[in-house]
Amino acid sequence: MISCQITKLGLVGSWCYRLRIRQIDRGITHDIRVLCSTLTKLSEKHRTINNNPNSTHSAKVGTTSVLANSKVPGSHHRGMELESVVTRLNELAHPSLAASWDNVGLLVEPSAPHTVTDMVLTNDLTEDVLKEARERKSNFILSYHPPIFDPLKRLTQNSPKERIIVKCIEERIAVYSPHTCYDAVSNGVNDWLISAFDNSTTEPIEHSISSIHLTGASYRVDTRIPANVIHDFMTKLAGLRGAEITDSTGLNSSGPDLRLRLSSTKEGLPGLLRILSKYPEVTEQTEIMPFSKPPIPGHGMGRLGKLRSPITLQEAVNKVKKHLNIENVRVAVGSGHSMDSQVYTLAACAGSGSSLLKGVPADLYLTGEMSHHDVLGAVAKGTSVILCEHSNSERGFLHVLKDRLQKMFDGLVSVSVSEVDRDPLQVL
Repeated sequence: MISCQITKLGLVGSWCYRLRIRQIDRGITHDIRVLCSTLTKLSEKHRTINNNPNSTHSAKVGTTSVLANSKVPGSHHRGMELESVVTRLNELAHPSLAASWDNVGLLVEPSAPHTVTDMVLTNDLTEDVLKEARERKSNFILSYHPPIFDPLKRLTQNSPKERIIVKCIEERIAVYSPHTCYDAVSNGVNDWLISAFDNSTTEPIEHSISSIHLTGASYRVDTRIPANVIHDFMTKLAGLRGAEITDSTGLNSSGPDLRLRLSSTKEGLPGLLRILSKYPEVTEQTEIMPFSKPPIPGHGMGRLGKLRSPITLQEAVNKVKKHLNIENVRVAVGSGHSMDSQVYTLAACAGSGSSLLKGVPADLYLTGEMSHHDVLGAVAKGTSVILCEHSNSERGFLHVLKDRLQKMFDGLVSVSVSEVDRDPLQVL
């Protein structure tokens, strides 16, 4: 719903109306001048309303408010509640996939209700991108890199990061960052990056590990309890949370010791050990084995690929520039090789690949940036390196993401990729 005020203005040679429009849910004021062709239709509508005392509209020229269904840019999408948008984004790439050091998910949350109608995708949320989003009247920004990473002790106008967050809060713009979730997820940033090549196989360099144990327990505990204290032990165990018997067949034996297998959560293990310690003869007959969480197939950091057919290093460079839509890359040729050398395997890591790619056996490393010494180390081992600058190795994925999100939101939310977001470094 739009609240309007209509004022009659005199112009040279004609009349027009000035509509002062306030969008109720955003509180943003816009001035729109409607020229003579529109005036005719509006005047007819006003006469109709004024002649109908039962109308819910009022239209006295001057100060009277008029309720209209006029639309501001972007409002042709019905929108989706913020909670539903975030839920769907988390389902696309669950926050548990993120690196432990990362800061992902919903970072700025306007107070409810907040209906998302227009979403801007960007690699980095800069002041220029925020200005672009405000001009589009967007109320949700998905920033691949989190604009809040290091803890903020204050929100002032003294730094760009603080000004951005303050403005987002003032304008009721939600901010969400997926970052390393999209790096790890299958068909995410790293799969997009390595798709510059025709690979017969690809797999994560470092697999993502399930965040929970299937049984909810973290440890298996095998022990033998003397038959004469088993009742006391069972009584104490019944009052302990996080530990339970999973194999009690030993209770049916007639020997002096009864074999038991228990499972325990991380939180319940100390309590279980305190109970077992009350029986000194039990301690030497107890084994504790941690459960290993399984890797998640297809998910993880980086990608290692094997080409269907070998290509030269020069051909690899050309494919990367075409895929990333950039004119220049930096290349380090592996020791004993040339630009005509054959590439059979490659390892890719969006962003900075220094730590992840170190020591990975491959003919070629593809990443945004690496340290000087890590490049030297790779070259010394005969591995060539292509560097395309940090965000250039990530930004192109946003166009793939845009199409996915439009389908995922059932067309209820307008999704666009920022036109001003770009890598800060240029090769001149």
